[in-house]
Amino acid sequence: MLWEVDVLPADNRPDRAAERLLDAARHAGFDGLEVATARGFLIEGEALDQAAAEAIADRVLADTVVESRRVDAVDAAPLAAPPARLGGAEATLVHVLPKVGVTDPTAQSAEGAIADLGHPGVRVRTLSKHWIAGEGAERFLEAGRKLLANDAIEQLVVGPLGIDHLATGAPYEFELKHWPIADLDDAGLIELSRANTLSFQLAELQTIQRWFAEQGREPTDIELETLAQTWSEHCSHKTLAGRIAYTDENGERRYESMLKETIFAATNALRKRWGDDPNKEDWCVSVFRDNAGIVRFDETDNVCFKVETHNRPSALEPYGGANTGLGGVIRDTLGTGLGAKPIASTDVFCFAPPETEDLPPGVLSPRRVMHGVVAGVRDYGNRMGIPTVNGAICFDPRYVGNPLVFCGNVGLIPHEMSFGEPKPNDLAVTIGGRTGRDGIHGATFSSAELTHESESLSGGAVQIGNAIEEKKVADVLLEARDRALYSAVTDCGAGGFSSALGEMGEEIGAEVWLEKAPLKYEGLSYTEIWISEAQERMVVSVPEEKWPELRDLCASEGVEATAIGRFTPTGNLTLKYEDNVVGELPMSLLHDGRPPVVREAKYEPAPATPMAPPREDDLTDSLLKVLGSLNVASKEWVIRQYDHEVQAGSVVKPLVGVQSDGPGDAAVVRPKLSSRRGLVIGCGLNPYYGDLDPYHMAASAIDEAMRNCVAVGADPSRVALLDNFCWGDCEKSATLGGLVRAAIACHDLSLVLETPFVSGKDSLNNEFSYIDSSGAKQTIAIPPTLLISAMGQIDDVAQSVTMDLKRPESLLYLVGVTHNELGGSHFGLVNDLTGGEVPKVDPAHAKATFAALHRAIAGGTVLACHDLSEGGLAVALAEMAFAGGVGAEVDAADMPLADDSYADDYARRAAALFGESNTRFLCEVAEADAGRFAAALGDTPHAVIGRTHDIDGVRLKWNGAPAIGADLGTLKEAWQAPLRW
Repeated sequence: MLWEVDVLPADNRPDRAAERLLDAARHAGFDGLEVATARGFLIEGEALDQAAAEAIADRVLADTVVESRRVDAVDAAPLAAPPARLGGAEATLVHVLPKVGVTDPTAQSAEGAIADLGHPGVRVRTLSKHWIAGEGAERFLEAGRKLLANDAIEQLVVGPLGIDHLATGAPYEFELKHWPIADLDDAGLIELSRANTLSFQLAELQTIQRWFAEQGREPTDIELETLAQTWSEHCSHKTLAGRIAYTDENGERRYESMLKETIFAATNALRKRWGDDPNKEDWCVSVFRDNAGIVRFDETDNVCFKVETHNRPSALEPYGGANTGLGGVIRDTLGTGLGAKPIASTDVFCFAPPETEDLPPGVLSPRRVMHGVVAGVRDYGNRMGIPTVNGAICFDPRYVGNPLVFCGNVGLIPHEMSFGEPKPNDLAVTIGGRTGRDGIHGATFSSAELTHESESLSGGAVQIGNAIEEKKVADVLLEARDRALYSAVTDCGAGGFSSALGEMGEEIGAEVWLEKAPLKYEGLSYTEIWISEAQERMVVSVPEEKWPELRDLCASEGVEATAIGRFTPTGNLTLKYEDNVVGELPMSLLHDGRPPVVREAKYEPAPATPMAPPREDDLTDSLLKVLGSLNVASKEWVIRQYDHEVQAGSVVKPLVGVQSDGPGDAAVVRPKLSSRRGLVIGCGLNPYYGDLDPYHMAASAIDEAMRNCVAVGADPSRVALLDNFCWGDCEKSATLGGLVRAAIACHDLSLVLETPFVSGKDSLNNEFSYIDSSGAKQTIAIPPTLLISAMGQIDDVAQSVTMDLKRPESLLYLVGVTHNELGGSHFGLVNDLTGGEVPKVDPAHAKATFAALHRAIAGGTVLACHDLSEGGLAVALAEMAFAGGVGAEVDAADMPLADDSYADDYARRAAALFGESNTRFLCEVAEADAGRFAAALGDTPHAVIGRTHDIDGVRLKWNGAPAIGADLGTLKEAWQAPLRW
């Protein structure tokens, strides 16, 4: 018997799900609706009668204090009746269920709880129910279905479900499949790749065709899939790590491996410099080789940091994509060395403006994407007990088809456990979640552009996470690490077992027994088992004599562990299914056989044009517009959803000030509660600068990430950087040229600032194509986007500084030099101004400034410090004032100003007030400490530009004349205006 349990809000409780749907419907233009909702469960089991189903509902599925429940056979009339809160209105019933094969974490948890009640083997599937009424219901059900269900992972049923049992899959019947490629011409090879989501390039297909011809056979399906995963852009970074012929205004240069000769080269040069200097320490431990970069932290522990992207899955299914994006990067930390303990997470999102209209076909509403992504990160991090401590959100219309979702994680690992290596004849053991069809072709899907058809064609590439399962895996893995039960570990990320075992066995070889992999349901083929990216799985290399202890440990914690292969010293990857060899490839072909392709890259500088600021005496309105703009305004509505206190190590929170609602510059975390040594996490990103010059965009992002860290107290000589490049179609020479130019900037800044890059990730081909109403193909490319993440260190977290003004009658210092650099500024954006010089970085000046300010902060002379970024001085002062509840008055003409050319005094004043020149800080200093502060800064440009006051407001002047004036409440209200999108 198949029973249905409906769980509804009690009559005296609000229907929050209905409220959210109505809010989304109103924003989408659907009015006149009445909605009631329920969450439901389908439960099925042998000898499960109604009494047992009702007991399960009361004890497991419903909270009878705030909820009511209904239990009956599926599609029984009482279950279809609209809730009383609709007042008897005629309503249409709509069911939404996860598609068969999609991970259903709530159902999994329910099955475990029901088994504990004494009903083992009960199967559960969740659903949601919506009763739609009102005069707008018919139009909503025709045109608003996407607000109810996401076709990538869910099915929508109007009216009765019409089922009498839960599908569990049919047994798989083995059939070895070959893909004939020997006689295919180039067009046939390309079509084979496209039709099967392999994302090969023609040269790669030709190489594969020749290799198998030399072997005298056709490839099996699993062999082609293995090559596709291993050679994918997502896994091998073949563009950035490949050969590039680059041309710019300085001439031509050929890179044999662009990443190795830019970003990697800078870090290697720094390590050599430090190694040759007896007065310096090479504090890098492992860079660009493991799942995360590792640096020294203290006498016993190291720290690691990794930031991943999960863009395309988030475009199709925002909640699941972001959910598994964070889950995946946490597993990167767990899979670094012999396993690091995750201690803090970060997230950075790039969205189209939430109110965007006239969406291309196949695109989810940016508002829905935004809310889904935030919820996905929130739920995964909170449920795992890992604080989310730092991040940013950037809005630009060009992200409409390709949102960017960056998720990062920091881990703590003992010195002696920072390296792992599989040993010959070790068992390959999978720990954690079972394998299903979710996530198949995720790596190759993430290497291709999105189109209006991606939603329906690539839904299988979307994975759904289960944070509770990963928490169990993390706990058991770290215990096994401390017992020395394995010799190496990695996560099942892109490519699933294919990449995990293929990478672990690269230097040895591996034999895999695919039929032994635990499955979520029957019916998976050997190839699906091999390439599935189902979540919450790790692979460890286990000496055979330690396997029984590991197996028992996992069982004691309710975590599944299965030996699915062995690392065999053959140099080959051998894949078997029930003793049938279904694939055999040399590791050398997988990891070194991809053909070298020389890509053309060209960069042509855009002609510079001046910006003409408005000729207005009062710029208060401009300040309010910048404060209320999407990129600058408060992100408190996001931050408050995250737990940034769990683990008790958060020192400087994302929000600071007297009411804990001011925008902190960077996070300070104490990873070991027995020590006051801390980590500092910051980031830098501004794609608007990239429209003017990608080199200076990259340099500015590095400078901003460093500024964030230094502003709260980090030692600038101990900051490690991570790069995340998200770019458009790099087969276009101009697009690739901009990427190379940004990488050159990373190299140049890293060498001078002595900030090593320790890890990175790229996501290319971020373009969305669709057919418009005229039948023409249109393509939307994201702006070139580089996220720089910074991990600094602070000797004593008690020395940390926050950005909020602390008291009246302090001095306000502007540290750094202001240039005529309004290009790409938020002042220009809100006033629809174009042109202007892009902000540039003088690396030598930046290094000296960071060191000088750090001396001042470490000396205890700085009460508050805020870096000048989006919106320049005016925004920084306003934020510091309303965060601290302290007024201020400054004269911008007193700041250190470069001797640049300006069209007139209006332009000079605008640059001083709103310019976003790099390497600048606004500091509050007690008058009694002014001498010590100035002594610490030495020759670094700085000047007193004003004072704090007990006035209720901010007053900015220019050469004594009022330029901006507003009370604190007005400023804060403008900044908080977009709080609820």
